[in-house]
Parts: sequence; structure tokens; C-alpha cells
Amino acid sequence: MTSSLILSVITFIYGFSAALYVASWIFKKASIGKAATWITLAAVVGHVAGILLRWVESYQMGIGHAPLSNFYESIVFFSWTLAVIYLVVERAYQNRVIGAFVAPIAFLAMAYASLSPNINDRIQPLVPALKSNWLIAHVIACFVGYAAFGIAFGISLMYLIKHSGRDRNSRLLALFPEQRLLEALNHQMIMFGFLFLSIGIITGSVWANSAWGSYWSWDPKETWSLITWFIYATLLHARMMRGWHGKRLAYISIIGFGAVLFTYFGVNLLPGLHSYSQ
Repeated sequence: MTSSLILSVITFIYGFSAALYVASWIFKKASIGKAATWITLAAVVGHVAGILLRWVESYQMGIGHAPLSNFYESIVFFSWTLAVIYLVVERAYQNRVIGAFVAPIAFLAMAYASLSPNINDRIQPLVPALKSNWLIAHVIACFVGYAAFGIAFGISLMYLIKHSGRDRNSRLLALFPEQRLLEALNHQMIMFGFLFLSIGIITGSVWANSAWGSYWSWDPKETWSLITWFIYATLLHARMMRGWHGKRLAYISIIGFGAVLFTYFGVNLLPGLHSYSQ
């Protein structure tokens, strides 16, 4: 069995767990929620097996590089990272309703990577720009940050839904964490993601200097990474210095994740130094 086939199977397992999280929330069945957690954990373990097998396959083909070098592999890693961070959050806060808003993101990302005809999942030799020891540090840092922002996005949706609910004691909204907890968790995820995005930009700049002779080239992906960084920096500044809270921060969090998606997906449609990632 190839790594691509394993990861395709994992895609449907994530889809199943996402459906169970939603069902657990709608039907208020704790047993369904527990099943969703265990299935997600199984998917994470299988996900690791698929990534490691892909790494082994690259060595067997005489290529021998970490499976983090192209569009397909980075989406696979993003989905795995998001699922891992989510499971940590779920265990820390003992609330599975969050999974109904986060698990679908992992599933959709994996589905796009595994099922889209426009994505090449073949293992290929590294282009010269990627033959650097900075590859693993840069990619891991960026995608840990993206995953944290993805969870913050889901939590922001929950906050806005709970805030705008006409009947605050409704059956579905009653299962949400308190708004104060949602806001605090949103802030924590954004700080965590901001730290890793900053590390990713710094390591990327050092890598760019060694590969292209310049720390910053205003490549479309570099530019949008900086825009994303400024959006989240503005959010953190507004909260700490201006006392912003509630809906305004939730909206900025959603805008920030939209910038993340454009940085990662939309910018690939533009020519630039990062076009090899396609």
C-alpha cells in the first residue's frame, strides 16, 4: 500500500470524525462525541504512518527528502498539525463541540489534497532552492502557525454564533463554552500561531538569502505572509493596548484566516519565486 493511498483513506476517516462531532453537538450524545475523539486520534496515528511511509518511499526512489516540499505534502502536514493541536485543546478544555467547527477544516484540506485532480501527489526530486537545511524548520513553523489560526477561526465562528443567538439558552448554543472562555481560547490560539508564523517568516528570510541572495524579494507569497502577519499583529495590539474584545476580535480572526488561505492557495496562482510549491 502506498503512502498516497493511506492518506486518501485517512481523508475519509477525518470526514467520518467530523460528521460525528457535528452529530454529537446536534443530538447532544456524549457517546458519539467520544467516538469522534477516538476516530480522530486513530486518523492522526494513521496520518503519521502515511507521512513516514512517504518519507521512506522517497529514499527508496533515491530522492530522500522530508515530505514537506510541495503543495500536496504541505497540505497533508497542515491537516495533521491541525488535528493534533485540536486534540490537545479538546483534552485541556473537555469540550467536544469545538470539534464540530475544527474537524471539518482538517477533512476539507485532506480532501482537497487527496481528491483534487489539480494536485500532483507524486514524490519528486527537490528543486535547487529547496535543498537546504532550513526547509523543515521553515515549513513546520509556518504550518503550525496556520493550524493554530485554523482553530482560532473555528472558535471565532462559535463565538459569533453564540453572541448572535436569539435564544441564549437554546439546546444547541447551551453546549458551547462560555463566551469569555471562547474569547480567551481564541486569543491563546492566535498568540500561539503568531509566534510560529513569526518564526516561519524569519527562517524563510534566512533561507531566501542563502538560496536567492536576498532576505526579502517581495515575492507574492512573501508579501501576503507579511500582510497576514500584520493582520494578526493588529489583533493582538488592539486587544492588549486598546482593550478590544468580543465580536471585533472574532471578525479580525476570521479575516486573518482568510488571509492565510489566500497566502497559501490564492498566491500559488501568481508567478513568483515560490511557484515551485505548486
